[in-house]
Amino acid sequence: MIRLVDINEENWLCVRSLSVDDGQEGFLDSAVGILARGYVYRACRARVIGIAADDAIVGVALVRDLDEEPACYDLQQFMIDRRWQGKGFGTEALRRILSELEAERKYPCVEVCVKRADTVALHVYEKAGFVDTGYVDEDAPDCRNLMYHFRNA
Repeated sequence: MIRLVDINEENWLCVRSLSVDDGQEGFLDSAVGILARGYVYRACRARVIGIAADDAIVGVALVRDLDEEPACYDLQQFMIDRRWQGKGFGTEALRRILSELEAERKYPCVEVCVKRADTVALHVYEKAGFVDTGYVDEDAPDCRNLMYHFRNA
């Protein structure tokens, strides 16, 4: 069973030790980088979210507010540790994150930018209901911009 947990002084070292396979390293930041981004984006209400299975931290995510158009939640980073991949934890954790954001409902949608070559992540996001917006960011032309709209938004 997957739980979303706050990162604190008791578990941050577990988060710091998370990593992905060598072939995935170019697709997202390191766990330490995700923690740092959470600090840097604190003015945007950034939240670093721990992903736990039983008593083990198996992943980490970073969500921040994006008040630019389109105003939405920005899922900047989403990582499941290499030892825990392929067990459905990513899909379940993503659904839980979306559910929490939907309950909060500050924005009507969630945006994520995914490298085109990261076919596994693209599949997970599309399975969860994200759709390609067609937008191409000139600063990240190798990425697809995906959007998830909450029901009745």
